[in-house]
Amino acid sequence: MGCLSVHHMPADAHVNQQLSITDLGTRLRTATFVVVDLETTGGPPAEAGITEFGAVKVTGGQIIGEFATLVNPGVPIPPFIAALTGITDSLVATAPRLGSVLPTFLEFASGSVLVAHNAPYDIGFLKGACVKLNYKWPGNHVIDTARLARLTLQRDEVANCKLATLAAYFRTEVVPTHRAFDDARATADVLHRLLERVGDFGVETLEDLAAFTSRISFAQRTNRQLATGLPEAPGVYIFRDPQGEALYVGTSKNIRKRVRTYFTASETRRRMTQMLTIATSVDPIVCATVLEARIRELRLIATKQPRYNQQSKRPDRQTWLKLTAETAPRLAIVREVRDDTAAGACYLGPFRSSTAAQEAGAALQFALPLRVCTTKLARKPRSTTAGCALAELGKCLAPCTSAVDHLVYDALVERVRSAMSGAVDPVVSAVQQRMRELSGQSRFEDAALWRDRLAHFVQASVRTHQLLMLAQIEQVVAAKMTPEGGWEVHCIRYGALAGAVSILAGVDPLPVVAAMIATADHIPAPRASALAGLTEEAEAILTWLAGDAVRLVRSTAPLALPIGCGGALLAKLGQVREEIRAQEPVDYQWLSAAARSKRVTRIA
Repeated sequence: MGCLSVHHMPADAHVNQQLSITDLGTRLRTATFVVVDLETTGGPPAEAGITEFGAVKVTGGQIIGEFATLVNPGVPIPPFIAALTGITDSLVATAPRLGSVLPTFLEFASGSVLVAHNAPYDIGFLKGACVKLNYKWPGNHVIDTARLARLTLQRDEVANCKLATLAAYFRTEVVPTHRAFDDARATADVLHRLLERVGDFGVETLEDLAAFTSRISFAQRTNRQLATGLPEAPGVYIFRDPQGEALYVGTSKNIRKRVRTYFTASETRRRMTQMLTIATSVDPIVCATVLEARIRELRLIATKQPRYNQQSKRPDRQTWLKLTAETAPRLAIVREVRDDTAAGACYLGPFRSSTAAQEAGAALQFALPLRVCTTKLARKPRSTTAGCALAELGKCLAPCTSAVDHLVYDALVERVRSAMSGAVDPVVSAVQQRMRELSGQSRFEDAALWRDRLAHFVQASVRTHQLLMLAQIEQVVAAKMTPEGGWEVHCIRYGALAGAVSILAGVDPLPVVAAMIATADHIPAPRASALAGLTEEAEAILTWLAGDAVRLVRSTAPLALPIGCGGALLAKLGQVREEIRAQEPVDYQWLSAAARSKRVTRIA
């Protein structure tokens, strides 16, 4: 092997010319592997002291190409390396230099999966050669047969995972000799025997093999067969324990593809790893559309309460800002909406947290200062006192005193009710004026605080009226064209999904839609202003309805919001927030510098 030798053999069957790990679902029996072994001078990979290349290209268990050559490293070969490999300075004196060998090998290995025994060593030298000679590393996926053997074989089968040990155990046709081509041939035989073994673990594709050899937990490796046979369709998947109880509920556009990711190195969540040690099965629920899958997921989480789901488990943990129905009404944060709107109560929300409700309430209270005390008041108080400190400061009308003009307080209450019912201008004007005052005083952080409070209030206003709109419409049927030219159609009743259908391209949609409406779930009208389903379900529906290319097929009532509920302002506030977020790194550096200089000044 004094000169370059490249031999391509005719393939009996078709050979994939461009295979990589990104080709999901590539069967191992059709994948192309290039098994490579290098002999080196023993120095660091960056020096690329390669003395010999040996490689075989295999597909379906058959060798379809060979690559073998000695390489003149341009430096003396250490005596102990020469004694180990038999490669001496005189042997490589007439051999080609690395600069002429490397591009030929890269072309030989193009589009294949690289395989090596103790791959970090050989691949490290190849990468070092690319850097040294200014070639771009092609990024082939790499399989290490040493690691694959450690994951596949038991300790009572082999004493270690050295190539010579594995070759003897599998009785390979070629015995390793510390020469590149012989060792590459032996490694190819070992690879084939190991691939036969991993088939028992459900490894059938390159993707499977990548997941199997990645650094994942034992539970992920042993339970990966749970993804076998799952449908490649949108829907919900349920991990179950040995008793059949739901452990975790999820959703995806492709159930099988999503479940498989739980058994790869990309899944690093500790609770998910723990869940996989318990799970014994995965149940799929195929859905017509992605929206249907999302809503089924929400409903299942709410009813089954799977222990490993953290979100959407407590739909009751929501808060509202309430204008109370009592003498001298006030604002309160509550956990439920009661049937007391006829008595004068008014609700804003739900909020995703009590903090958001408090911030929105602060904006409303600043603009329209109702009483903040929780004392139960009579319509005609007997007290003649001046009231609390807020009353003395002129920030409360003091309905707790006999001197109050109840008509004035009632008018204030009506303005609050109007603001909560879709006329947000008084709150917006008052808070914006406060922001201008604070900015004029260079109190920018305080101004930003009031901006955020206003955003919470306006967002709650828009959200409240969107949900109220959906809750009051008996039926909405809407459709969205799919990328393939078909249609996704949904039937929504009182804010809950009643039916869904996916229509293929070229099929007349009208009869299918009519059939879907006729067979959709019957959902009785809920009590006034209440949704028929979960709040998160209605929000998912609203997001879909607001998406691009959604068409309204029919509706029993207009989809409309109060003109002054704050939609335009909310969009503007969102734009401002994004602009501020984009500038934050620079601003924070400036603030830090200013803070440091200010501190130095104070110390001085």
